[in-house]
Amino acid sequence: MSESSASALLCTQCGGELHPDEGQLFVTCPFCSSTVYLDKSRVVFHWSLAPTLSSEQAAAALRRWMSGSQTVKDLDKKARITSQAFSYFPLWYFKWRDNKGEKTALEPAAATSVTELRTLNLPAGDLQRYDPAIDAQAEAPTVPLQAARDWLSERVPESEVRESALVHIPVYQFKYDYNNQTYTAVVEGATGKVFANLYPSKNEAPYLLAGGITALVYLCLALTPVAGSAFGENGFSVALAAALILGLVAAPFLIAFAAWVASKI
Repeated sequence: MSESSASALLCTQCGGELHPDEGQLFVTCPFCSSTVYLDKSRVVFHWSLAPTLSSEQAAAALRRWMSGSQTVKDLDKKARITSQAFSYFPLWYFKWRDNKGEKTALEPAAATSVTELRTLNLPAGDLQRYDPAIDAQAEAPTVPLQAARDWLSERVPESEVRESALVHIPVYQFKYDYNNQTYTAVVEGATGKVFANLYPSKNEAPYLLAGGITALVYLCLALTPVAGSAFGENGFSVALAAALILGLVAAPFLIAFAAWVASKI
């Protein structure tokens, strides 16, 4: 079978157009009844993923992500969404095998600032034949297949590609402003998962400060019995009891301080 770049293939006997399903190894030609074997290492299938979210639901998914633990406090309230656009974004989809079995991988098939799309979980059972009716909303692939295969080889040198496909996935791309900066986030239209390479993340310094203070306090308390041992056995016992009491007293204050830090960041 000759190499193709679509889900429509030609019969090697009569030249009739074939439409194999995902995962199919043999297909019977409806014109001449020949059985054709699909060499998937050379065939490039073309699939798409159907959206399940409306634009309103996608915006709600973005707001939920903004209010999560990764972003700065109240980002969902302080950020201003400036634009929203829907499209079908192309990804190169590979099935590859190593000594542990068959796996899948994704690589962007067009330029994007949100390269995290390659981490998308793309169940094969959700794929459907690409419908030309969505051409107007589909971005054309600009990354050659071989370049994407080279990227995969760099990331996983031992990979052996068994099947390649071009998959157009539904995405909502949002741009939003926060503190006079513009950020981009992508909501995958089938699952609602949010992808963003750069976003207003929490400042870790206050958390490190709170953790450092807590560690310092309990280090000093741990050393108190050692210092008390210089005054004999009674000194050690008194210092140990004092350290235990002070540790219990300090705990609620340190917890309250950590909670205050978390509420401000």
